Amino acid sequence: MNTIKMISNVVFSKTIENFGTLQLRPLDLDTDIPLIHEWVTKPYASYWEMQDSSLEAVQESYTAVTALAHHDVFIGMYNEEAVFLMERYSATKDPISAYYPVQEGDYGMHLLVAPPTEKIHGFTWHIFTTILDYFFSNDLVNRVVVEPDVNNKKIHALNVKAGFQYESTIELPHKKAALAFCERVNYKTAKMNVETKENRLKKKE
Repeated sequence: MNTIKMISNVVFSKTIENFGTLQLRPLDLDTDIPLIHEWVTKPYASYWEMQDSSLEAVQESYTAVTALAHHDVFIGMYNEEAVFLMERYSATKDPISAYYPVQEGDYGMHLLVAPPTEKIHGFTWHIFTTILDYFFSNDLVNRVVVEPDVNNKKIHALNVKAGFQYESTIELPHKKAALAFCERVNYKTAKMNVETKENRLKKKE
């Protein structure tokens, strides 16, 4: 985990029993870019498609992204340490709307979790559910749409676990992607199923 500690302009916070606190804050272009550059240029972040990018290129990219009215970028904090990057966008105003019958209230996301320095049980799952809790805390959000690379098996497993329904495969300019959607009811049911399973396992221990 990164040693940068900065909590300001927190937009969402969630404390999880026996785990800790996760928070979301807006990306700070003045201080976060070196950290983001470190993450996106690592081999594990190949699906982010920025492995050969310079620090200046990453700065330019996120300056452009944050300037878009329909696109927001957040840094996720775990116990006050930066551990993930999340992008949220309105699908109705994004190029993805050309690939399916977009609906009002469709919001997309991209997620990059920092390379772990220690193994923490449920780490990525807790990050994922915190993000979805944030999305669905907004009444304007009806569905969350994702379009991961078809070969990204780890994120597919996480999506299915959280209740995403896969609908089709699409050819984007930069990748072949799987298009999936998650509504509140799907997420609520999936999350409840996971919690029920975990509680049963705990009782057996």
